[in-house]
Amino acid sequence: MTASLNTSPNLDDCDKVYEALINAHNDLSDDESSKLNARLILLLINHIGDEDVIMEAIMAAKTTSKSV
Repeated sequence: MTASLNTSPNLDDCDKVYEALINAHNDLSDDESSKLNARLILLLINHIGDEDVIMEAIMAAKTTSKSV
């Protein structure tokens, strides 16, 4: 059975995680920041390891970005 993308809040302290993500970009150039984002995305994709869930997340992100 394939898992589906969980879009409900799923962190105990999402503000802490968001702050860590923002702080990780401090003092980085735009290029370095983009590379950090790419590495983080690839690490998380590997961790998820479910192609269907990853594809669902890509589609959800594309749809969301068009409405923002």
